[in-house]
Amino acid sequence: MMDSCRRTGLSGVLCSLSLLCVLLDIQLDGVLGATQAEIEHHLEMGRKLLAAGQLAEALSHYHSAVEGDSKNYLTFYKRAAVFLAMGKSKSALPDLTRAIQLKPDFLAARLQRGNILLKQGNTQEAWEDFNEVLQRSADNEEAQQQLMQTHELEELQEEAHAMYHQGEYSATINVLERVIEISPWDPESRELRAECYIRMGDLQKAIQDLTPTTRLRNDNRAAFLKLSMLHYSLGEHHESLNHVRECLKLDQDDKECFSHYKQVKKLSKQLDSAEELIQAESYQEALDKYEVVMKTEPNVPYYTNLAKERICFSLVKMKSTHEAIDVCSEAHQRDPRNANILRDRAEAFILNQEYEKAVEDYKEALDFDDKQEIKEGLERAQKLLKISQKRDYYKILGVSRSANKQEIIKAYRKLAQQWHPDNFQSEAEKKEAEKKFIDIASAKEVLTDPEMRQKFDAGEDPLDPENQQGGGRDQPWPFHFDPFQSGGSFHFKFHYN
Repeated sequence: MMDSCRRTGLSGVLCSLSLLCVLLDIQLDGVLGATQAEIEHHLEMGRKLLAAGQLAEALSHYHSAVEGDSKNYLTFYKRAAVFLAMGKSKSALPDLTRAIQLKPDFLAARLQRGNILLKQGNTQEAWEDFNEVLQRSADNEEAQQQLMQTHELEELQEEAHAMYHQGEYSATINVLERVIEISPWDPESRELRAECYIRMGDLQKAIQDLTPTTRLRNDNRAAFLKLSMLHYSLGEHHESLNHVRECLKLDQDDKECFSHYKQVKKLSKQLDSAEELIQAESYQEALDKYEVVMKTEPNVPYYTNLAKERICFSLVKMKSTHEAIDVCSEAHQRDPRNANILRDRAEAFILNQEYEKAVEDYKEALDFDDKQEIKEGLERAQKLLKISQKRDYYKILGVSRSANKQEIIKAYRKLAQQWHPDNFQSEAEKKEAEKKFIDIASAKEVLTDPEMRQKFDAGEDPLDPENQQGGGRDQPWPFHFDPFQSGGSFHFKFHYN
């Protein structure tokens, strides 16, 4: 090497530097490069693993083969095949393009790239690949068929856009069915069909079309935001929050996504908190929280309707009878097919002893939802209606169904004093007073006994002989007197419990 330097006339210093560079090249080749045997090993391992379906492992070997020899068009082509097998068509495209650059007459790669471009809806680029194949191999049947599909796709795309701009959304959807069949990886056709569904009011189908576009486009923040808004308008606030967060992952400074995120997060927190309060039976606090929900989102009907529904439910649980009927009626007007509202209003009518209306509401609720809870509620309301046509102990004492024991006893004492038979002179008046007095005492007995009151509230009269085993009660009167003892003159003695 030194002799070579002298022959070329290089000075000692330059010659030394030249020798150092040569030595470095040799060392780098040993570190970074790969022998042909190693490359062949990676290719063979990649082939075997690909055949066995172990795609990730196969891809690793093809990566090593490409790094070892970046001039071999086949290594790029084979790696592209693995990407395609993994469903990563976007990753396969650069490898196919590189294979074609290294070998322009590699028709298999052109066909494969053309097929991907066609499925992506890129008709012009796909046409160029298929046309190039046919110029080199005029009888290639696959290229001929795909070129025909490319022309068909172009015409359908133009037709779909024309119909959309004319407002013919249903017809546009029909055309786009075929478009998407040919080009399933084209985000634009799915986005257009989603817009048609939105304009037709079918938001769920719009969501189905938009969801895959988040993967078909890079950094598709617009799709994530639109998905979030659609879920939000449907009342799916947790899904809405998930999608808008995906948008912010792509760009935390995106103003539209951040603004929507704040709104969804605030409302979602309020809704979750309100439901937790209901589960904890803190109905007044839940009611207050739903009032706040309506202020946070007054413009989306789902949330205002939901708030009214849950306020109605809370008022029934709080036994605020008249207010419950008013709020439930308003909620029913907003959402006439909501079985839960009808169920809750029926319960409010029961509390107000309006059993016929309760039966009507339960029957209507059953038209929209046949769950067991509503069937049982209807049966109970019908029993209560039947009993009320005989004896309604709440009405006898003039108390509400939510009255406590002290209120019941107070009402009983007042009526017992009023209808005591000793207060009346004529026999007719005494007999009428006796009947009322017995009813008053029976009502007091049933409503102050927790077990009997529970039975009565469930639609069963515990003092009805038909409901008693053995044909009746041995002691029919709840107080210590027998109004039908022998003798014409008697005095009532009873205890005010």
